[in-house]
Amino acid sequence: MKTTLRTARLRLAEPLRISRGVMDARDAVWLTVEHGGVRGFGEAVASAYYGLDAGAIRRLMCHAAVGLGKFATPESALEAVAEETLLPRDTPPAVTAAVEAALLDLAGKRAGLPVHRLLGSNGTAAPAADTARTIGITSPVRAALTARCLADAGFTVLKIKGGSPDPADDIERVRAVRQAAPHARLLLDPNGAWTVARARKLLPRFAALGVEAVEQPTLPGDPEGLARLAETSPLPLIADEDAASLDDARRLAGRVHGVNVKLAKCGGVHAALRIADALAGSGTELMLGCLTASSLGIAPAVHLADRARWTDLDGHLLLAHDPWTGIGGENGTVRAPGAPGLGVRATTQRTQRGQRAQQVQRAQRGQRGQRGQGDPAP
Repeated sequence: MKTTLRTARLRLAEPLRISRGVMDARDAVWLTVEHGGVRGFGEAVASAYYGLDAGAIRRLMCHAAVGLGKFATPESALEAVAEETLLPRDTPPAVTAAVEAALLDLAGKRAGLPVHRLLGSNGTAAPAADTARTIGITSPVRAALTARCLADAGFTVLKIKGGSPDPADDIERVRAVRQAAPHARLLLDPNGAWTVARARKLLPRFAALGVEAVEQPTLPGDPEGLARLAETSPLPLIADEDAASLDDARRLAGRVHGVNVKLAKCGGVHAALRIADALAGSGTELMLGCLTASSLGIAPAVHLADRARWTDLDGHLLLAHDPWTGIGGENGTVRAPGAPGLGVRATTQRTQRGQRAQQVQRAQRGQRGQRGQGDPAP
């Protein structure tokens, strides 16, 4: 098998602020695995939180390429990935997930099957789900304008970032979104910014505003504290940063209401399926999440979309231009393609996604203009 690497810069349509900081771009490394004239693709994105830059990803993928060269077929290499024997145990999960994605894409194309069929899905229709769309930490006015535009575009689930230094800011932002999109399901994600004491005070207030669930309200590193908080929480609590691995998920199964599974965090599709099996019947439900990435990076999780209660696969929708296309999402619904493999393809032109981002921005500017100069700045 022949492998090649390419690095690309993914720029966001607008900066995204969360409790840990602000992001306006992310580096992606694309892995191509070729066998018999057929190519499969996978993506890993750099992440300061996970301690991975593009250079480190490239080096690790070069090592992975050596391992791939020992296998006669993509299918045998994919089996080794599933059995966790292809790559060293200390390989970062994001790299493992990207290698697995490229092999799944290649194996699916060789078999003439989409990835969800390779994974044993028996459904006649391709997996699809209403995805959450993220609204970053911003003013209530800006959040409301964004929420209204997204609701008009078809989004029925909105995820609001929280964790402002002043909790009143979070409350006003959620209230503004609720008023602007009264029929939307609301999720809240403070990214671990609250203490347990603050969470106990705030959760009832967000419940009163109609928030459906809260992701990782407390500082990561204390899963026992999160589990105790979940016992009396008026809202479902979803572990994210405290649930990176299968062992983490097993530890929290039945003790929190949900676990956010991100393929770049757990190690890929097969790792996610093991977590789903560990949670089954425990009362803890699955959420599928993602990092900001292109459609190529998001696609593997979309092939699992019918297995989750909550779906948050909007990373590609935050980009100014997505260099890959195929999984949709512009109208609020992501769908696994029916084409063989991952079903995504490269694009060199602006897609409807980029056009939708521009439409949202234009609508925001236009509505702000209609409100007059005396209104608060977004």
